[in-house]
Amino acid sequence: MSVIAHVDHGKSTLTDSLVAKAGIIAESAAGDARATDTRKDEQERGITIKSTGISLYYETDIEKEGDKKGYLINLIDSPGHVDFSSEVTAALRVTDGALVVVDYVEGVAVQTETVLRQALGEMIKPVLMINKIDRAILELQVDGEAMYQNFLRVIENVNVIVATYEDEKSGMGESLQIDPQQGTCAMGSALFGWAFTLTKFAIIYGKKFGIERDKMRQKLWGDNYFDQKGKKWKATNQSDEGKELKRAFVQFMMEPVIRLCRASMNGEMEKVDKMLGTLEITLKADERNLQGKHLMKNIFQKWINAAEALIEMIILKLPSPVRAQKYRAAYLYEGPVDDPTGQSIKNCDKDGELAIFISKMIPSADKGRFYAFGRVFSGTVSAGQKVRIQGPNYTPGSKNDLNVKGIQRTIIMMGGKVESVPDVPCGNTVGLVGVDQYLLKQGTITTHE
Repeated sequence: MSVIAHVDHGKSTLTDSLVAKAGIIAESAAGDARATDTRKDEQERGITIKSTGISLYYETDIEKEGDKKGYLINLIDSPGHVDFSSEVTAALRVTDGALVVVDYVEGVAVQTETVLRQALGEMIKPVLMINKIDRAILELQVDGEAMYQNFLRVIENVNVIVATYEDEKSGMGESLQIDPQQGTCAMGSALFGWAFTLTKFAIIYGKKFGIERDKMRQKLWGDNYFDQKGKKWKATNQSDEGKELKRAFVQFMMEPVIRLCRASMNGEMEKVDKMLGTLEITLKADERNLQGKHLMKNIFQKWINAAEALIEMIILKLPSPVRAQKYRAAYLYEGPVDDPTGQSIKNCDKDGELAIFISKMIPSADKGRFYAFGRVFSGTVSAGQKVRIQGPNYTPGSKNDLNVKGIQRTIIMMGGKVESVPDVPCGNTVGLVGVDQYLLKQGTITTHE
C-alpha cells in the first residue's frame, strides 16, 4: 500500500505510528521522528522528496477476535509536493491500496485530487484518514457537531473525486466510495499518534448495548440519536419530552474524545482519572508527571492508538496481493493473460514464472551503485538466480535492450536501511543488487522467454 496526500497533510508523520507499532521506533518518538524521511535534506526541510519503502510485520486478531494472525504490510510513503508527482506514480504502480490523508482544517486540496486520480487510474482501492483533528479541538475550540459537519464535507469532497475518476469496467466488483459506516474512514491526529474508526467504538458500545458491531456501526454515523430517558434510538433530534438530543456520533465518540483531550491538556487530573477509570487505562507513576501535550499523547496512544485504527482499515478494507492481482493482472501485463506469466501474475503464484516490475532505482551506500526497487508479481526471486532484464525499449522476440544476468543479492527496504534476505516471494516489494548496470529507471525482470 502507499500513503498519498497533498503536501504537508501529514503522510510521513502518520506513517510513524505504523512504524512504531511494528517495533522499529519508540512509541514516544512517533510523530516527531518521521522515520521514512531518510535523507538529510528531507529531515531539514520537513518535506518528503523521494518515496521510501518499508516492510512492517504485525500480529493481530482484528479479523476474528481471539484468533491472532501475522500480517506483512509493504508500505510506501510518497511525497505530496506537485514537483515530485513522478515519485507518486512509481509508488502507485507497485501497490494495491492507498491511504489518502486529508487535513481537517484545509480539506481536500489540489494535489489530493491529483494523486487520488492517479490511484484510481491504476485500479487502486483508497481508504481515507482525516488528520489534524487535534487542531479543531484545541485551537479552533469547536464542538462535536461542528466537527461532524466538517467530516461530512471532507468525505463528500473525496467521494466526488472518486465518482469522477472511478473506472466502472475495472472489475474490482465493489464501490470505491468512502463510507465511515463501512469502516473505510478514520479520523485522528498523526502528530500525537491517535486515531479512531467507527469500528473501534462499535465494538466497545456494541458490548454495552448488546448489539453486534456491524449494526452498531450504522448507528454511530448519520442522523441517529439515542434517547437516554426513553432508552431508544430515534431518527430526529427531539426526545419524547421535546429536549434536543445529540447525534450518536457526537454523544458517544466525539464528546469523550474532546473532553479527555482538553482535560489532559489543561492538567485537570481529577477529570482525567475519572475518565481513565471508565476506560480501564492505568498510568504509571512517571507517566502521571507528564504535562500538557505529552500527557495527552501518552493517554491517547493507550486508548485510541493511530496504528491500531490504520491497521484495522488496511487489513479489513485494502485488498491483499492475492485478491488485487486477479483484477490488476490484465491492466499491468501487456501480454496475453492466458500465457504462463500472465496466469501466474493473476494467481499470485510463488512457484510460477518470475515477473518483477522495477519502479525506481534507489542510490545505495556505495558510491555510484543503485538498488533496483520494485514488486514481485509472480514467482520467487532469489540471490544468484539467472534472469532476463528487459529495459523500456525491449520488444518480445528481439535481443534489443535485453540482458540475461544473475542477481547478486535480494534485499528488503526498511526505510533508509536494507536487510538481506535469501529470497522474496510474489506479492512483496523487493530490492535487487547487481542489475543497476542494465536498467536506467524502470524495467521488467522475468524468467519466461
